[in-house]
Amino acid sequence: MLVSILLSFSFPASTSLFITALSVINLTSSAYIGFSEVRGKHLLYSKFWNAISSESGRRKGEQIILSSRTGMLFLYTPPFLVGLASFVLFPLQDLRILLLVSAITLHFFKRVLEVLFVHKYSGGMALDSVIVISSGYFVSFASMIYAQYLTQGSSEPPVDLKYPGILLFLVGISGNFYHHFLLSKLRREEDDKEYRIPKGGLFNLVICPHYLFEIIDFLGISFISQTLYAFCLTLGSVFYLIARSYATRRWYLSKFEDFPEDVKALIPYVF
Repeated sequence: MLVSILLSFSFPASTSLFITALSVINLTSSAYIGFSEVRGKHLLYSKFWNAISSESGRRKGEQIILSSRTGMLFLYTPPFLVGLASFVLFPLQDLRILLLVSAITLHFFKRVLEVLFVHKYSGGMALDSVIVISSGYFVSFASMIYAQYLTQGSSEPPVDLKYPGILLFLVGISGNFYHHFLLSKLRREEDDKEYRIPKGGLFNLVICPHYLFEIIDFLGISFISQTLYAFCLTLGSVFYLIARSYATRRWYLSKFEDFPEDVKALIPYVF
């Protein structure tokens, strides 16, 4: 029953062994990394950049540390270039493929612009984390575009989600940018490294509204795509962002005695 419902919202499963295997790998690896976040084994960026990796036993001083701006550019530039190159390398005759490539390119172009002109940084990024995240973004979104091309000639899903997907994507990318902008306003000067409790927007209800809107953004992209690969990638991202938001709220509780108990991690009034 569940399978038949899922198939009504997606293209037939890809016959590509590579795409099938990568779908499983993306889902399981994202869930594992999310579980590690809950257990305190963080990817070393943002406020967790100076954490000690209990798995390797290495301290921050023994790791290669990049500036946050450099690290973030390494994260987001490769998938942005993948999207940009797709306009040149492939004939975008199908509307759904054109929408998907446009959404992916715009998503990461916004990220690059935020890195250069919006974000203010408190520390660095461990090279290990940069490599993991950057390679994951590059492979995942290049494969999403490839999986979409494999659907050419296939019958459309019985339920068309691409137009609701466009709406979700626009809401998600706008809300994510707005809350990133609010975070940047917490630091008045570029060399201000102090953390403060965010206010404004949905920060009065949840500590990670930027993650909430990122999930909406990814849902929009998967609705535009409607491939099983895109749904698996989005589900894995949801697992990770839920865990990261939980770890973030726990961090704020440990750092600020006046952190409001009624401010949730990700979903207002719920979680």
